[in-house]
Amino acid sequence: MPPPRRLPSTDHPHPDLRWSGLTHRGHVRTNNEDNFLALAFDSREIRYLGKTGEASSAENDFVFAVSDGMGGAKSGEFASRITLDRITRLLPKSFHLGAQGLASGFADILQELFSEIHDDLMHLGRSYEECSGMGTTLSLAWITPGSVYFGHIGDSRIYFLPRLGGLIQLTHDHSHVGWLHRQGQINEREARSHPMRNALHQALGSGHQLIDPQFGTMACSPGDRFLICSDGLVDGLWDRQLEEIIREPGAGPIAQRLVHASLENSGKDNTTAVVVEILGGTEASPG
Repeated sequence: MPPPRRLPSTDHPHPDLRWSGLTHRGHVRTNNEDNFLALAFDSREIRYLGKTGEASSAENDFVFAVSDGMGGAKSGEFASRITLDRITRLLPKSFHLGAQGLASGFADILQELFSEIHDDLMHLGRSYEECSGMGTTLSLAWITPGSVYFGHIGDSRIYFLPRLGGLIQLTHDHSHVGWLHRQGQINEREARSHPMRNALHQALGSGHQLIDPQFGTMACSPGDRFLICSDGLVDGLWDRQLEEIIREPGAGPIAQRLVHASLENSGKDNTTAVVVEILGGTEASPG
């Protein structure tokens, strides 16, 4: 994979997107099975983005994703890297959907993407003993002007923070504990301490023969924000703390502040956050 590089700076058009991302292995794990991806693409090429930046969506689509691998030895780390590599191969072929406004095609493209990654991981798991049982979560946001299309499987998460306030979890945790929480049978505190909180019903690879990823779309406007994160981040921060940190002005990139705050409170797991802000097109870069 080529080294990340930022989009070339330009005065026009004005940036309408700002992002920051950070991953950390935590205080306990010896390796980091989390990975995150930030890229811009059109019909010709992909450009890998840095950990922070601003850009315009006038001529590019953007993808931000978090994957949390699982498996023995280094196979979880391998699974999450394979997953993000596969994303870069398929999406440039699909740029014309956004350019032509073919919204109905996004779900089909994401379904194909998730299926291909799942098949690849299952094949590797059957072919190599050291890869047996490896798998990964994947939470992905595909951003075009005015819309965010997302795909998700596992217990990483995508949150939506509308301009006027509030924090909405767009994705479902694919676990029994997640189902209990959505049904109102347990609260956030009980979900965090439940003995089966890490048992997933759905993941890419990991021996799951059949998968049923979640796909959706959101309209977005200036002032809206999105958080994509691994379960390690929410292990150290309550939902209200996530919103407070994202919304309050502060020094440094938002993702960095989130990860550092989570590590101070927990750090038992790998911890990753990507924050995307929809700008008004005339906002200046932060000092």
